[in-house]
Amino acid sequence: MGRMATTGSPVTSPASRVSARIAAINPSATLAVDAKAKELKAQGRPVIGFGAGQPDFPTPDYVVEAAAAAVRDRANHGYTAAAGLPELREALAAKTLRDSGYAVDPAQVLVTNGGKQAVYSAFATLLDPGDEVLLLAPYWTTYPESITLAGGVPVQVTADESTGYLTTVEQLEAARTERTKVLLFNSPSNPTGAVYPREQVEAIGRWALEHGIWVVTDEIYEHLVYDGAKAESMPVVVPELADTTLVLNGVAKTYSMTGWRVGWIIGPKDVIKAASSYQSHLCGNVSNVAQRAALAAVSGPLDAVEEMRKAFDARRKLIVSLLSDIPGVECPTPQGAFYAYPSVKGVLGKEIRGERPANTLELADLILREAEVAVVPGEAFGTPGYFRFSYALAEQDLVEGVNRVAALLAEAK
Repeated sequence: MGRMATTGSPVTSPASRVSARIAAINPSATLAVDAKAKELKAQGRPVIGFGAGQPDFPTPDYVVEAAAAAVRDRANHGYTAAAGLPELREALAAKTLRDSGYAVDPAQVLVTNGGKQAVYSAFATLLDPGDEVLLLAPYWTTYPESITLAGGVPVQVTADESTGYLTTVEQLEAARTERTKVLLFNSPSNPTGAVYPREQVEAIGRWALEHGIWVVTDEIYEHLVYDGAKAESMPVVVPELADTTLVLNGVAKTYSMTGWRVGWIIGPKDVIKAASSYQSHLCGNVSNVAQRAALAAVSGPLDAVEEMRKAFDARRKLIVSLLSDIPGVECPTPQGAFYAYPSVKGVLGKEIRGERPANTLELADLILREAEVAVVPGEAFGTPGYFRFSYALAEQDLVEGVNRVAALLAEAK
């Protein structure tokens, strides 16, 4: 009970109702934008949403059928190993060798409830209070929140469109301190679609090795690359890093399984064992039915993935062309994932329908109200002055949505 005041009524502080740690969390901006778009659509408004980072393709039939069969199998109705089904851990090790050329043992694999849990669990396992994590910006909105929740301190290292959103070793070295413990690496990148070339991956990996810095590398967009780009896995490029690297991945993007919630962490056995112990208390095993579906996905062919990649490639070229034609907008061509990340700095401060948006939060709100298009402002990714457009939507909606934005911004004066 709260402390009683002299009048007999309890005294409670609003801050005391929720821990400071949880109260400091910002909700996912991408999910918030997507929810707002869906809410407006439900009200009958013709909103087009560029917010959600999920493929608009169905989960492959053979994966769905594997899940249906798993539901009927009583072996999946009870608890299983917290670290993941042994068959799935073996399949993930085989898939990692097949796709990345990285040879790992099944004991080095921990199955998690989606990629987000993989991110948080990685930092919860590695970080002590005050440890610093070098965070390459623009960054995925969940990264800094996971670092902070785990007791770490995110240290932002920013690249912009002038370098194709690629961070240099010199920038990392300038940000390094005696408290730096981890580098968080993401290629192909969310939100920019940037893909680091092999020589830059190697340079960054050698730098991390030299300074005894752990690498957490998020490879969830590994198969979605274009123009001959390749997603290079850092512990493959720099094998000596394997003992101080955690690789994060999941089935969400590659197999269009965002709602199935299956991710994984690959790393040294002692760290994976510790993370598994943590997971045994946090949630126990991931849903057995979802794990069986993931097993079918990662063990099966990549035909459906290639079909998606080709469709995304066509949309990528289209959206970059349309955005680049808008005065005041500069849009580098992404080489991976399914996002465009244009700078709209040339539009800020100009008058549009009686308003002068000073930042991308205000401009995104104006676009939603006046053009009925939902985009995610760059503030969510640590870099104001930009928008993230997901092109994981139907081509007709993509064209209509960007044309609406273009028509509105054409009024800027």
